[in-house]
Amino acid sequence: MGKPLFYEILQKPATSCIIGICSAIWFYIQKKNIGYAQVGVSYDTAVDGHYWRMITSAFSHISVLHLVFNMSALWSLGVVEQLGHIGLGVEFYLQYTLVLVVLSGALVLGAYHVLIQKFRIDYFRRVTAVGYSCVVFGWMTILAVKQPSSKLDLFGFLSLPISFAPFESLIFTSIIVPQASFVGHLSGIVVGYSIAWGLIHGMNNYWAVSMLGWIILIFVFSLKRTGTVDFAFIEIEPVTDPSLPTVGFLSSGNSRTLQMHTLPLGGSELV
Repeated sequence: MGKPLFYEILQKPATSCIIGICSAIWFYIQKKNIGYAQVGVSYDTAVDGHYWRMITSAFSHISVLHLVFNMSALWSLGVVEQLGHIGLGVEFYLQYTLVLVVLSGALVLGAYHVLIQKFRIDYFRRVTAVGYSCVVFGWMTILAVKQPSSKLDLFGFLSLPISFAPFESLIFTSIIVPQASFVGHLSGIVVGYSIAWGLIHGMNNYWAVSMLGWIILIFVFSLKRTGTVDFAFIEIEPVTDPSLPTVGFLSSGNSRTLQMHTLPLGGSELV
């Protein structure tokens, strides 16, 4: 007999919170009729300074099937939280989730840059990536290295040996789901191996909180600077170099307006 759901939630608190956040965002997007072009990240939007999209794209999903597939895999991978005895555990999970979100997103954009500038494939200029799969593939890879005897359970009936799961899943999703982002999933695998093999290491609570602070700061100011959200208490003015903002705080006013801009698309990719 399986363990009660409440017990499982207590054993995977961080995973449960992330699933709750992704689900709440999906319901909000559906209720407000927000399209993936308004929350996803593409090469062109990143060049235009929409850095906030690296975060919103990771936690947004464009369909209920997309959400369920990613969250089902993430729930199975939540076993990482219970492996403190081999150097993983809840703190490791939270700290390196930040690393996976940021570095896998940056690696995707870097790959797009090479494909566009070096190989002249302009298709990738406007492809919009949405989804949590980069992080899912990252944790799948870390678990494959750290706990190769584990199983990855999907939907309660499909079980894969975790040691082969990253590349099996990469090939499977690329064949079965036409919009699946091969570049995005591969980026998650690369960052996952970098963490598991110790190439990326040294994260602790201090660096995690510092990194989170910088993410929030860049998120807010990129929202302001691109005109997506008007934070009335922040004023950004051009200096000698227009690309470098100065920041001032206004003495009054606390209203904000939300402006969503639909961009011309070259397509979408599920990550």
